[in-house]
Amino acid sequence: MQTQDALNCLGIPAEVLAILRCPVCRATLSLQEGGLVCRCCGHLFPLVNGIVRFVPAENYAGTFGFQWKRHARTQLDRDGSVESEIDFCERTGFLPQEMAGKLVLDVGCGMGRFAEVASRWGAQVVAVDLSNAAEVANENLSGRRSVTCFQADVFSLPLAPGTFDYIYSLGVLHHTPDCEKAFKVLPHLLKPGGTIAIWLYSGYNNWYRFSDIYRQFTRRLPVRWLHALCYIAVPMYYVHQGLRRLPLVGRPTSGLLHHAFPVSMHPDREIRILDTFDWYSPKYQSKHTYEEVFRWFESCGLESLRVLQQTVSVRGRRPLDRTETA
Repeated sequence: MQTQDALNCLGIPAEVLAILRCPVCRATLSLQEGGLVCRCCGHLFPLVNGIVRFVPAENYAGTFGFQWKRHARTQLDRDGSVESEIDFCERTGFLPQEMAGKLVLDVGCGMGRFAEVASRWGAQVVAVDLSNAAEVANENLSGRRSVTCFQADVFSLPLAPGTFDYIYSLGVLHHTPDCEKAFKVLPHLLKPGGTIAIWLYSGYNNWYRFSDIYRQFTRRLPVRWLHALCYIAVPMYYVHQGLRRLPLVGRPTSGLLHHAFPVSMHPDREIRILDTFDWYSPKYQSKHTYEEVFRWFESCGLESLRVLQQTVSVRGRRPLDRTETA
């Protein structure tokens, strides 16, 4: 019998434990000292540094573990900032009133910036990340029983099908070895009538062409070296601002410089460094168009497809079962 005291020790609400499944054999899980164990195959998933681990290592996502430990709170909404909430709205189209009381899956939670928004809106959030960033999210949101964080692989999620009211994955799936395959794992986790939203890097832009060349080198650098190199974004911002003030030639010159040496132009210094590192460090980085993403959604049987404000953002709905519409 699952005692509430034991569940509290793991930080897992009873309603979340009920939807967990063994990623190896898909059987249900039960409590064991120090973690969860599969009732069928006996596989143990340990509790390490406050979260249950469904993968033994970060694999290709190690740079994100470094990134979010180094910038643990950089993008969290606080001190009057609502930038993450605005991004969340523009990339998902979700509204506070529709998410309140709903069960939500955050795929690739990072340090928890969007899980914080969804939980603030009243949702019960299950947040997963392949990297050790899941630890950071757990620490950032430790005061909220409405958020449960796990380290898990999108290609083998430890979750029951037909479970979630909402699923979102923002800026994550394009960092997997196969973005389309990663997306197609998710719709069957929705309840009938549930909604999924994703945001991916755009395949329509040209500004990143030089950065694709640089990435062949930067993604192989030791992460600490690359992070130090990304401080170039700090003065580059002021160079661009100065150039843009020049009459006639200023804006074109600034644009050419940005194409040749793409770095973040965010006005916040720490976010500039973070965004630049985030661009140049991942092993995988694919870009996509609405045409191909719509095909993914349609092939999964999703309906009511919508294009959202930030390119490339798409949301869709799992149809209701026929018995529910009769």
